[in-house]
Amino acid sequence: MALVPEGTSEGKSKEWYAFLLNEGKTPIETVLIVSEGYDESRKTSRMRHSISVLPANSYAKIELVQEDVLALNNVFFVTYFADNKLYEKRFLFSRECLSPPQLVLVPLLKKDGIFVK
Repeated sequence: MALVPEGTSEGKSKEWYAFLLNEGKTPIETVLIVSEGYDESRKTSRMRHSISVLPANSYAKIELVQEDVLALNNVFFVTYFADNKLYEKRFLFSRECLSPPQLVLVPLLKKDGIFVK
């Protein structure tokens, strides 16, 4: 997973998007993604997304992460099938990673972002 800032508009800060990356050599199928933001006193609504197939060595833009949600810890639960096996992964973007942003090159996207494996 990666959080990537994209574009700028006059008078607006960059918008951040969550991307799911498949750096593997096989496609992943029946992908379900559940995301939410939280801290000690607040919790966002859960967002749910699905992708039928994410080809090998590709990515999908999942969601816009609202600016006020960036101040929270953001977690993405990803469940998928690969090679006829069910996998589940949890990706956590702590609020500290965004203040100031700790950007690195995300190779598959060829863009700077915050990358969690």
